[in-house]
Amino acid sequence: MLVTQPYDGGVIADISQDDAASVEQKLERAARCFADRPSWLPAYKRIEILKRLARLVEGEFDDFALLIAREGGKPLSDARAEVARAINGIEIGASELEHLAGHEIPMGLTPASKDCWAFTTKEPIGVVVAISAFNHPLNLIVHQVVPAIATGCPVLIKPAMTTPLSCLRFVELVHEAGLSEPWCQAVIVEDVGLAERIAIDSRVAFLSFIGSAKVGWYLRSRLSPGTRCALEHGGAAPVVIDRSADLDGLVEPLVKGGYYHAGQVCVSVQRIFVHNDIKEGFVSRFTERVQRLRVGDPTLSETEVGPLILLKEVKRVDDWVIEAVNGGGQLMTGGEPVTSRIYRPTVIVDPPSTVHVSQEEVFGPVTCVYGYSDMGDAIARANSLPACFQASIFARDIDAALTVAKLLDASAVMVNNHSAFRTDWMPFAGRRQSGLGIGGIPYTMRDMTQDKMIVLKL
Repeated sequence: MLVTQPYDGGVIADISQDDAASVEQKLERAARCFADRPSWLPAYKRIEILKRLARLVEGEFDDFALLIAREGGKPLSDARAEVARAINGIEIGASELEHLAGHEIPMGLTPASKDCWAFTTKEPIGVVVAISAFNHPLNLIVHQVVPAIATGCPVLIKPAMTTPLSCLRFVELVHEAGLSEPWCQAVIVEDVGLAERIAIDSRVAFLSFIGSAKVGWYLRSRLSPGTRCALEHGGAAPVVIDRSADLDGLVEPLVKGGYYHAGQVCVSVQRIFVHNDIKEGFVSRFTERVQRLRVGDPTLSETEVGPLILLKEVKRVDDWVIEAVNGGGQLMTGGEPVTSRIYRPTVIVDPPSTVHVSQEEVFGPVTCVYGYSDMGDAIARANSLPACFQASIFARDIDAALTVAKLLDASAVMVNNHSAFRTDWMPFAGRRQSGLGIGGIPYTMRDMTQDKMIVLKL
């Protein structure tokens, strides 16, 4: 299978795929590992492995950053930030084991429980299958694999087929750090049917899926009895700008949040609701900054916006923009491909509420600005979609900020920052159609464990 650069289609590598027999072998090896309870690694060994892994990834910092830029099209400066986050994520997995523990269950509250002592311990849930996405080809892998290693779960990781190389190198470093191969295995599968068979196999205890809502919810419906899952899908993040907001201070974070990785982020700034009193000034400042974004080769340090992951995505985004403009939206800048692989950063003002850019996740370098006079109306429009993830409110008026934060239907609301803000230890979760369960390394570790209660009769 050829792995190519989104920027120019150049071939980076030719890698082999797993067939059905290979997948069966990997699943069986993982299941045997978990079934052999005496062979489970104690926590201190897992901590040692993760600490070595962090240093190994750090030693290949620049190589990973360039690989992310080449296979995923993410600008090099952002790719470097991704590697730094990945290292931090590995360290979080090691340190979180100091806090992952059971608790005492009160006894002696009834005559029947007299002279009893009960407590819980944490055990790994079992075999984990993780299916990942292209847009963070190293850090998403870390968020799915490191919690499994930390908690002692055997894990099979299937990267996106457009960006498998960061994952493959990471898994090699996992083994180099001291974890035996059956406990962490990469699965390279292009066949959709075979990938589904891995996810729904009865030996799988936990499915971690990052990708489209359509696929994620379908897989959940097919899981074997007892299999738990975590789903992370997309959104169309709303940002509300109160008339008390500092226009000079909000443009830069909103541009970053809207055009980071060409908008290919599940919590990218997409729908900006700005009070009519300051709308003209905001649109002017925002458009001017978007026009200055440096577009081009993602492997160059100065590039701010690179290509979309696939050629067909450029065509789709262009179709959606044309629909919005033909429907009455005002095109302020962009609205056309730069090349067959890069779409020019685009701003549309007041597109109709019924068009794709107002209803669905664009996953491209497009933001929409909507005016409002009544805050209640803005919040109603922000909450109107079935997708629901992170959101933002910009305001200097603390009452307005906290009121909007309370009323927005979102798993997280950023005050005076863009909707794509994230740290690797914070909870990260979609609501409604946007996902199931809570991401973030400490939270995923809890999902990948189960309580066992022990009761002693004294």
